[in-house]
Amino acid sequence: FLFDLVESIGIVLNTIQANTRTEDLLTQSQSLASELQSQQQVLQQTNQELEEKAGLLVEQNAEVERKNQEVEQARQALEEKAKQLALTSKYKSEFLANMSHELRTPLNSLLILSDQLSRNQDGNLTGRQTEFAKTIHSAGNDLLNLINDILDLSKIESGTVVVDVGEVRIGDFLDYVERTFRHVAESKGVGFDIQLDEALPRFITTDSKRLQQVIKNMLSNAFKFTEKGRVVLKIERAASGWDAENELLNRARAVVGISVIDSGIGIPQEKQQIIFEAFQQADGSTSRKYGGTGLGLAISREIARLLGGEIRLQTSSGEGSTFTLFVPLTYSPPKLAPKSSEAPSPAGLVQALSDLGAARHGALPPVPASLFVLDDRDSIHVGDRVLLVVDNDENFARFLMDMAHDNGFKVIVTGRGADAVVLARERMPSAITLDIQLPDIDGWRVLDRLKSDTATRHIPIYVITTEDDEGRGLKLGAFAVLNKPIKNKEILDEVFARIRRFVDQPLNDILVIGCEGPHRDETLELLGSVSTARAVEAGSLALDAMEAHRFACVVVLMGSLDSKALSSITDVVKQCERRETPVILYSPRPLSRKEENLVERLGNLPSVKKVLSAERLLDKAALLLHRRIQDLPAARRQVVETLYEAGSVLAGKKVLIVDDDMRNIFALTSVLERQNMEVLSAETGREAIATLQRTPGVDIVLMDIMMPDMDGYETMRAIRSIKQFKTLPIIAVTAKAMKGDREKTLEAGAWDYLSKPVDSDQMLSVLRAWLYR
Repeated sequence: FLFDLVESIGIVLNTIQANTRTEDLLTQSQSLASELQSQQQVLQQTNQELEEKAGLLVEQNAEVERKNQEVEQARQALEEKAKQLALTSKYKSEFLANMSHELRTPLNSLLILSDQLSRNQDGNLTGRQTEFAKTIHSAGNDLLNLINDILDLSKIESGTVVVDVGEVRIGDFLDYVERTFRHVAESKGVGFDIQLDEALPRFITTDSKRLQQVIKNMLSNAFKFTEKGRVVLKIERAASGWDAENELLNRARAVVGISVIDSGIGIPQEKQQIIFEAFQQADGSTSRKYGGTGLGLAISREIARLLGGEIRLQTSSGEGSTFTLFVPLTYSPPKLAPKSSEAPSPAGLVQALSDLGAARHGALPPVPASLFVLDDRDSIHVGDRVLLVVDNDENFARFLMDMAHDNGFKVIVTGRGADAVVLARERMPSAITLDIQLPDIDGWRVLDRLKSDTATRHIPIYVITTEDDEGRGLKLGAFAVLNKPIKNKEILDEVFARIRRFVDQPLNDILVIGCEGPHRDETLELLGSVSTARAVEAGSLALDAMEAHRFACVVVLMGSLDSKALSSITDVVKQCERRETPVILYSPRPLSRKEENLVERLGNLPSVKKVLSAERLLDKAALLLHRRIQDLPAARRQVVETLYEAGSVLAGKKVLIVDDDMRNIFALTSVLERQNMEVLSAETGREAIATLQRTPGVDIVLMDIMMPDMDGYETMRAIRSIKQFKTLPIIAVTAKAMKGDREKTLEAGAWDYLSKPVDSDQMLSVLRAWLYR
């Protein structure tokens, strides 16, 4: 029983435990179900939130896409605006260039003819009539200045003006001011003082030409509006006074203030802003007392900005004015584009877009044809030794440039003869290396041209050529001749050593060989005006003198030597040949047969020159010593300049004038016929070519650029394509004055360039230089 009872109790307990577990499971199940239901609700809520966020994201993506489309449309609109601005700028430039041509063309004949009348070369005009002609010429010049002012302002606004930075000596600047304005002050009876801060350095590094332009305008205005009292030019270091937002002046190491102070009429408060606007004046009424265009201050303000500075004004009506130009002591280009509410220049926008496109494709802007090697022309300062390298072999030109740098020279490189002529005249280099094989002009012609121009003849020229013709180069006036191919670097080392010695310590002494007497004394006196001259007897004394000292040249007085002395001259010439010393055989009087034979034989040597007059002796000596004509005493300078006068060079030469305006042809013809030139004319390019082909012996062409149908560029290219005219000198004559016009004319085949209105004296100088020999 107990056993059964225990078993029953066990079963009951098991049942109870089972029920308990079941209840626990049921409770747990219910709890789990409740939790799952709660989580499901949370999940549903989360899903709903995610769906809402997904919807928002879709909307945001749509908004971003819309914004992207707007940005793209804005970019396209900007590009279109840039194109429109570029087109507008192009039209403006073309309009100004064409208007310049249309104005300058009649002005050209007006100025030339009025100048000819004012000179009264025929002596058939009364004094009153010549005064009329002078007045017409003066009025024409005033009109020309107005045209130039308008073009200046246009160039600045279009961003085509380049700052030509160099060292400006304060002393030279003050000399310019004195020369230009002292007589103005005296003629008006107005005092003129210059005050200089002693703390200023000797140099300002800026654009000399532009600085002079601004100060000239400020001083001109001061004298114009000052009838009594005085005008003061004050130059000092400045610590303040300019706009606080001018970053270039704020970060400058030092600032110079150049003030023009006058006791004139002053400017009312309400007019002080408008006077800096183009064509605006303080008194703009029709009854105004003072004339003018109102462009000067507008141009000056823009130039001041170009120089990294600004102009400030202090004035009040009736109490005078003070205009102050603030510029950095040392110019530095802006690091960032200036902040401005004004629209960027069209040229700048187009260039930026062009550069951006080039950068995307890994391209760089092309180098101009006249600048096929990037040289130092934009970093040349006052006092630098400058070498002009003329060579169309790019690799050799680079090699010469590197060697020149090693020898302390800045370098300008060109591969064209026409560019060489212009660069020599504009840049006045210390020396020139000249290759003979050039694509546009034969190098010998370039050498001849440079040595025939009184402005460039003094520059030493080292001819480098593949032609074995050393004598020709020396005869034409070359400093020395080097033949290609060059075997080793040591040869060029000696070339540059010789150039450097000449530039740093040029030879100045002349040795005169001849017997004592009046003839030798006169020669010493003549040559003494060029340099230091000493005389010795022929024979051993002459040989010893040359052995002991290096002379720039040796002058042998033929006709003053006895038989023994005459026989020693050959030894003298041989020693000069070894020492690379040029010899002048001077024989102003009739010679014996023996002397003539000796002169004829020695005269064929490369380093020997023959002259028959004192004037030619003076000319040759100055040339061999590389003396500037301007540095000779006035009387001697006149002697040499007379030899180069147009009349003696141009007489009998045949010139073709190509111009579609008969007024210009008439004006130019009137000048050239006075030089006894034979003048032909053509009014179209086709007529010019036909005239050249049917008329033999044309020596030179004056080619107008702006012509209908076939312009000057096309005409010159056509002429150059004809074999017989490849070496015909063509001088471009154009009224267009926009950037790059000169380069375009030279690339089209011109050898030189004249701008309208043509200055008669300049034209004759250019013609003379090309036709001298």
